[in-house]
Amino acid sequence: MRILPKNLRDLLREPIGLLVDEKKLVEILKDEKYIVSVGDQVTYTLLKYDIKPFMGIVDYKTRRGSCSDDVKKLIKSFGRKTFVVRNPSGCISDDLWSVIKYAFEDLKSGDILIEVEGEEDLASLAVIYMAPSVVTIIYGLPDRGVLVVKPTSEVKQKIKKILDEM
Repeated sequence: MRILPKNLRDLLREPIGLLVDEKKLVEILKDEKYIVSVGDQVTYTLLKYDIKPFMGIVDYKTRRGSCSDDVKKLIKSFGRKTFVVRNPSGCISDDLWSVIKYAFEDLKSGDILIEVEGEEDLASLAVIYMAPSVVTIIYGLPDRGVLVVKPTSEVKQKIKKILDEM
């Protein structure tokens, strides 16, 4: 299990990738083939616009509490394969890491929903680190917008440094 030390929390508040609003997000993603969404709101937004992610990672919580029934219903309708994993707050559990790794072993396996019991916030680090270059990752930055990340070698190096300290 990787646990986020307190000294890295501020670092993770800084955007990794391109910060966009919903309109720009839809425009950017319309031609992308392999999208991973981390977070309930961003996953819901994609599905609402009929954009199917390759993988969605959710915990059915938002900053305001539990997701609405409509959000849960749409998210749960997605995915040919659903995995339920435990992942405590401030961590990346071995189970979460393994399921993400499994999903990337065969990109054709797509339409994977990972339901996290606990918190999914740090899953984006594992996703960015393991994602092939053809993948586009999106995750929310509370009160600021959505981050769109391409897993370049430069970005992966930044993430590796963080993961090495966990």
